[in-house]
Amino acid sequence: MSISKKQLVGIFFLTILFLGVTYFVIGKIQYRLNVMDIEEYDPISTLKVPQHPLTHARFPFIDVHNHQWVMPVQDLDKLVAEMDSLNMGVMVNLSGFRGKILEWSLDNVNKNHPNRFVVFLNINFENLDDKGWPEETLAMMDEAVKQGVKGLKVYKGLGLTDKDNEGNRIAVDDPRLDPIWAKCGELGIPVLIHSGEPNSFWNPKDKRNERWLELKKHPDRYRDPKKIPPFEQIMSEQHRVFKKHSNTKFIDAHLGWFGNDLERLGKLFDEMPNVYTELGAVLAELGRQPKAARTFMIKYQDRVMFGKDTYKKEEYYTYFRVLETGDEYFDYYRKYHAHWKMYGLELPDSVLRKVYYQNALRVIPGIDASLFEKIN
Repeated sequence: MSISKKQLVGIFFLTILFLGVTYFVIGKIQYRLNVMDIEEYDPISTLKVPQHPLTHARFPFIDVHNHQWVMPVQDLDKLVAEMDSLNMGVMVNLSGFRGKILEWSLDNVNKNHPNRFVVFLNINFENLDDKGWPEETLAMMDEAVKQGVKGLKVYKGLGLTDKDNEGNRIAVDDPRLDPIWAKCGELGIPVLIHSGEPNSFWNPKDKRNERWLELKKHPDRYRDPKKIPPFEQIMSEQHRVFKKHSNTKFIDAHLGWFGNDLERLGKLFDEMPNVYTELGAVLAELGRQPKAARTFMIKYQDRVMFGKDTYKKEEYYTYFRVLETGDEYFDYYRKYHAHWKMYGLELPDSVLRKVYYQNALRVIPGIDASLFEKIN
């Protein structure tokens, strides 16, 4: 059976089409077999730039945002040795709790290292409908300050998950809490308050969300808009508290969740002179915008304090490098917080001193200033 020229041409093009489709399919299979999680992808940079890794802060510093959960029974000698290696002069333990736990924490500090630790009080806002509110809580605050407490720490549950006796969410600016904020002003102690979460936690968990990896690893951090009030609502509640209680000093934790919008954070400072902030767990926001962040840190150098949040000695090194050096394109210490690279701000010494210790000495009462007096 003979094949015509036309049939041969048809067979040729069909063969080419078949081979092309096969090649495409094989390529897709190979790609799929080589797919990896973004956290697994860890390329070694070929970039050759000056590097100045640091393990020790240029000046002694006060960490205003730390959590030592077992302080009542903790070996503080070991912790102080690590603090010395970092050049940390004072650590603020925000998790002092209340009652006996608070007493035991203070006892451990006073017996071993009274000038190296500051302890903050925690209260239960869900008691606001109980008999004796707010008088019993105010009396507890008075007693705590007499015992040596230097501030009040407010956890993110307020505004997100804390509920009153009727099962309703307690807003950050609930008027039933006004006596607490006013009492802090009366006692001269600051309120370090964490309200809300990163704005991205409310956004769809898709390829457009820059916190997708964190939400994948920690699904409980997603804030379902059907269950949790919007980010902007919680921020507005918090800011109304700041304005209403202008005689109380507030340390707005985590750059107030405006590390990705420094212009907005600056406006907050301009409007509310009683508000400060700290860097706990949000350093990556500054490290990816070195020019804007350096300008911001210099302009608002009296309002920003050093904070770390979760304690791990080696993670402080990245803080020192971002704040002190002009290094380019280096890793953050936790990829699910920042899959981008860091750049140093190379802050002037005068600004570093304020961020590291001077601002905290002004805002938090009773810190031993002699630990920082002989610094050049």
